[in-house]
Amino acid sequence: MDAFALKQSITNELINAIDVGVVVVDSDFCVEVWNQFMENHASIKPADIVGQSLFSHFPEIDEGWLRQKSVPIFNLRSPVFIIWEQRQYLFKFGANRPVTCGAHHMYQNVTMFPIIGDNGEVSRFCIMVYDVTDQALSKLGMSRLNDELKVASRIDGLTGLFNRRYWQERFEQAYKLAKRREKPSTALMLDIDHFKKVNDTYGHQAGDSVIQSLAHLIKRCVRETDLAGRYGGEEFAVILTDSAVDNAVTVAERLRRLAEHSQVEHEGQIIKFNISVGLAEFSPLCDSPMEWLERADQALYQAKQTGRNKYCVWQEQ
Repeated sequence: MDAFALKQSITNELINAIDVGVVVVDSDFCVEVWNQFMENHASIKPADIVGQSLFSHFPEIDEGWLRQKSVPIFNLRSPVFIIWEQRQYLFKFGANRPVTCGAHHMYQNVTMFPIIGDNGEVSRFCIMVYDVTDQALSKLGMSRLNDELKVASRIDGLTGLFNRRYWQERFEQAYKLAKRREKPSTALMLDIDHFKKVNDTYGHQAGDSVIQSLAHLIKRCVRETDLAGRYGGEEFAVILTDSAVDNAVTVAERLRRLAEHSQVEHEGQIIKFNISVGLAEFSPLCDSPMEWLERADQALYQAKQTGRNKYCVWQEQ
């Protein structure tokens, strides 16, 4: 074996030994080199693809996109990089992972670099395919975990509404927005009448079921643009955005009636409950978010003092 043949043989062995896909194509994207990695994952032998168009074997590759992507390789002799965050794969290979890993395909980073001929021109280029499935799944898993933790930090576990801390943050933003805009918004404070009696009679688990029932009614009555949260215990706070108090009382009365006619079943017993609601429309005279909410709370107190199972609107003293 002469020196050139020996060198070529060693090169081929190295290309086939590395755990990276190696493909060489010409300017028409006809395959010239197809290594063992590509054969293993594509189930295509070199003899069945060399000399043929890459696109005829891989219809998932957007031909126009890849041709455009390769322009700098020929014109500027510049390498091109494709990361999985931009495009999850170039070749749609199955994920060589356990079924439980959750991946349906191989995530790939791809490097394409020019091969310069003896005449100094670029007439072909090399595509290197890296399997980065483990790294991608790890990053995606962390991203999902962070999203779940973010949701958990905002949501009240019992009711599925915003918890008090996050509701307060959003409420302060709603207050600033109300000060800048001319459209009215109305705050509601509501709670369950004689809730202590429910707990004392049926137990705290029954009380939790009643709280969950009211939360469900609130979700039915408010819009996505409204702000609803569990303020504490059996007390809830709602901001009806772009709603004057005249419209907000319709929501309050609907909530009251739904609660009055609802039934909560707990361990074979039927529990009925009522609610009281206080409303306060935003006023530019409110110097702070808490002053606005305090007005709704005062209206709630008035509803409690004057019979319960009703709503009251805060009035200027």
